[in-house]
Amino acid sequence: MNNYKLTIQYDGTDYAGWQIQNNAPTVQDEIRKAIKIILREDVNLIGSGRTDSGVHALGQVANFRTEKEIDEARFFLSLNSVLPASISITRIEKADESFHARFDAKSRSYIYLITKIKSPFYKKYSMFSPRFDSYDFDKLVSLSKLFLGEHDFTSFSRKLSETENKKCVINSIAWRKNKERVIFYIEANRFLHGMVRTIAGSLLQAVKENRDEEFIKSIFEMRDREKAGEAVPPQGLFLYKVRY
Repeated sequence: MNNYKLTIQYDGTDYAGWQIQNNAPTVQDEIRKAIKIILREDVNLIGSGRTDSGVHALGQVANFRTEKEIDEARFFLSLNSVLPASISITRIEKADESFHARFDAKSRSYIYLITKIKSPFYKKYSMFSPRFDSYDFDKLVSLSKLFLGEHDFTSFSRKLSETENKKCVINSIAWRKNKERVIFYIEANRFLHGMVRTIAGSLLQAVKENRDEEFIKSIFEMRDREKAGEAVPPQGLFLYKVRY
């Protein structure tokens, strides 16, 4: 059995997320249908993880198995020609037969984009925050460090999350800014449903309301989603990279 690994970029604006759903367009379904057109067989397309409705990806990873031996260069061109403009395969490579895009991932990273100026070119890909420069940026960076390491992220995930184990390990978290844009970066061994956007929203709320470290610590301790801040909008979020 041949196993192929895909690296994927997509604009999630018009999709109800990565995972196949009934009566809603998804990225996984679009790619699966495109593969079927070329190979003339249904494949089980396994993603490294879900992205929510409206969320984008710069480095999503997926794999599928087939009995057929694929000419990778030809398949790469064919698949991109069949897929809609909002989805791009940036790399295809043959993987070990045991490779699993989700279970073999060591870490995943996301970036969240905030723009301080109004621009029609960033509308679909960022959160507009014209007052961001009034926030205490050093405090934002300092409070973010409280998320490093292993924590129970119950308060930062959706109430109806299917996962019982809410412990995750944050390996890296950072903020960068220039005159026009702000980038929030976070990397972890795993993420819960809605976790990245809720962390970003809680941190922004903390600096906006001039809260101290105890505010963040209390959110963790309460293990209650209602105690955390409002999640930032999905259009600014990008799955950046999956490490194996």
